[in-house]
Amino acid sequence: MSLKVPKAGGPSLFKDGYKHLQGIEEAVLRNIQAINELSEIVRTSFGPNGRNKMVINHLERLFVTNDAATIIRELEVVHPAARLLVMASQQQEAEMGDATNLVLIFAGELLKKAEYLITMGLHPSEILQGYELARDKALEELETLSVASLSSPPSVESLALAIRPSLASKQYGQEDILAPLVAQAVSLVFPTAVEKQTASEVRTTGGLSNINVDNVRVVKIMGGSLSESRVVRGMVFGRQPEGSVRAVPEGGKVAIFTCGMDISQTETKGTVLLHNAKELSAFTQGEEKQLEKIIKEIADSGVKIVITQSTVGELALHYLNRFEILCVKILSKFEVRRLARLVGATPLARLGAPMPEEAGWVDVVETTEIGGDRVTVFRQEDGKLGGKSKPKMATVVLRGATANLLDDVERAIDDGVNVIKSLTKDARLVPGAGATELELAKRIMRFGEKTPGLNQHAIKKFAEALEVVPRTLAENAGLNATQVVSSLYARHEGKEGKGAEVGVDIEDESEDGTVSATSKQILDVLSAKYWALRYATGAAVNVLNVDSIIMAKPAGIKAPKQNPNWDDD
Repeated sequence: MSLKVPKAGGPSLFKDGYKHLQGIEEAVLRNIQAINELSEIVRTSFGPNGRNKMVINHLERLFVTNDAATIIRELEVVHPAARLLVMASQQQEAEMGDATNLVLIFAGELLKKAEYLITMGLHPSEILQGYELARDKALEELETLSVASLSSPPSVESLALAIRPSLASKQYGQEDILAPLVAQAVSLVFPTAVEKQTASEVRTTGGLSNINVDNVRVVKIMGGSLSESRVVRGMVFGRQPEGSVRAVPEGGKVAIFTCGMDISQTETKGTVLLHNAKELSAFTQGEEKQLEKIIKEIADSGVKIVITQSTVGELALHYLNRFEILCVKILSKFEVRRLARLVGATPLARLGAPMPEEAGWVDVVETTEIGGDRVTVFRQEDGKLGGKSKPKMATVVLRGATANLLDDVERAIDDGVNVIKSLTKDARLVPGAGATELELAKRIMRFGEKTPGLNQHAIKKFAEALEVVPRTLAENAGLNATQVVSSLYARHEGKEGKGAEVGVDIEDESEDGTVSATSKQILDVLSAKYWALRYATGAAVNVLNVDSIIMAKPAGIKAPKQNPNWDDD
C-alpha cells in the first residue's frame, strides 16, 4: 500500500483550524479598517478639549482619563495589525513620555488615505515608497521650524512655560496650578554640575544635563482641592511611624532592613513542656535579651531612624521606643529602593547594626498632618553627604476630591516631567496648536507636486494626513473644522513671515478660529514631534507591507456551550 501524499496548497497545507487571509481585500483593507477603529477611539481624546474615556479593565478597575497611553494599555487590543500601532505608541511613551495620541491618530489617518489610493488602483508598495519619501522630507523641514529653546540654566518660570501645553492637553484649566508645581519639583532634582559640553551640544541641549524622572514622586491625599497641592523636598510616605518617636528634627543615621524586626522563628518545630510560671518566664527571657542586644547594637552604632519593609513585632517596638529610635514601615520594595538612594543607605537582609558604609543620613524626619491623614516626611537639605552631593528627590503632594481625579492629575504630571526630560536632550521648541503640522503639510504638498511618478499621490496624501491634528483640535473644541483648516492655510500662505506660527484657537476668540501659537506661548517639544512622525509612519508602512495573515488554531479546549434554557422544565 503506497503512502498517501497530501496535495499541495488548500486545506491540507496547514493543520486543521488555521486561518489564512490574503490579498488586498482580505488582508490590507481589513487591517486598515481595524486600525481606523482604534484611532477613532482615541481621536476624540486629543488636545485640551479631548473627551474622557471610561475604561474598565480585566481586574474591574475603573479608569476615567483622556490619556491615550493609559487607554491603549488598559484596552488590551488583540487584533494583530492594531497591535503594531499599539507597539508604536508604547515605544513613543517609553522614548518621550508624551505625544502617544499623535502617533495613533496620525498613523490611522495615513492608512485611511492609503485605503483611498488602493481603491483608486495604486499598489501598496508604491504608497509606502511615497510615504517614506514624505516622512524624510517632513523630518528635514521640522528641523527648520524651531522658534524657541529652553534657557540654560533653566529657571522655574521657563520650565513652567515649556510644560504648560503638555499639562493643558490633559488637565485643561488647571495648567496654571500644576505647571509651577511640576517646574518647582523638577528644578529641585536638576543635577548641580553640568558636564562640560561642546558648543553644538549646548546649542541643542541648552547646556542642560540629564535628569532622572524617577526622582519626582507623587503622593495622592484625598480631600481639599488641587490648589492646596504642594512640593516637598525629599520623600513623603502616606503613613505615620510605628512607635512613639514621631520626629527627628536634627537628622541622623538611617538603617534600612528588608527583613522583619521581630523574634526570629526557628526552622524546625519542637514541643517544650513547662512545669511552672518560673520556667515560662525563663523561656521567653532568652529571646527578649537577644532582641534587646540587637536593638542596643543598632542604637550604639548611632542609628536614629530605622526603615523596615516587613513586620515590626511588639517587643521590637518596645525596645525601639526605649532607645528613642524612629521606626517607619514601608511595604513597597520600590519605595524602599528610592528611599535608600535618597539617604545613601544599603538595604540589609540581616537584623543587626549596619556597617558605617551601609548606614545612610537624613537631615529631617517629621510627621505632619495633611487633610486629616498623618504622613511622614524625609527631607534632605542642600549640602554634602560623605564628600559627594546628596541625591535630589522631590515629591508633589496632590490634593483632590476623588481618586480618579488624582490618578489623572498624576498622569498629567508624569507627562510634564517627561517633557522636561526630553528637553534636556534637545531643548528646541516648535509652535503648538497644530501650527507645526499644518506648515509641514503645506511644504510636503509642494514637494509632492514637484515629485515625478506615482509617488507624488502618496506624498500628497501624507500632507493631507498631517491636517488631522488641526482638524481634530477644531472638532474637539466644537468649531467648524473645515473653515478653521482653510483659514490656517490662508494665514500660513501669508507674506508677513509669521504664518508658520499660526495654530487653532480652541477658545475661539478670533473670528476665523486661528491664533499665533508663539504669542499665546503654546509650544511643543521638537523631539516629541520628530519621534511621533517616525513611529506613526513606520507603523503605517508595516501594515501596508503585510499581504497575508496566517493565524494558528488557538491552544486549549473550547469551552462547552451552555444551554441558556436549562431551567425551562
